[in-house]
Amino acid sequence: MINHPVLRFLVFWGVNTLSLWVADDLFDGISFATPQALFIAGLVLGMVNTVLKPLLLILTLPLSILTLGIFVLVLNALMLLLVAWLVPGFIVDGFWAGFWVAIFVSVFSFILNSLIGYNKVRVRRIE
Repeated sequence: MINHPVLRFLVFWGVNTLSLWVADDLFDGISFATPQALFIAGLVLGMVNTVLKPLLLILTLPLSILTLGIFVLVLNALMLLLVAWLVPGFIVDGFWAGFWVAIFVSVFSFILNSLIGYNKVRVRRIE
């Protein structure tokens, strides 16, 4: 379990960047002009998912309930398209490419975070 905040941030950034790099190799609809664009996109994706996504999830909760959670996948794609719009050199070819890449990045990041212990919940023992 990673306890130091700076180390947690670096691991979070690394997982996002690695997920985007693997997605770039697997999908035709995503590309990076430079390695710097990849690293910046990993950082911005982490910030967008940390700050903006929870707010949007709350605002669109009725729609997510109505669609049985499928709208969350649309939000993931929109977050990825926002990052592509913000980061020069990061290109996503349309909504559907962003949709499938966002699903892959979410699943791949979850698996990586689980393997390194980032998703584990700390339980305090009361004695």
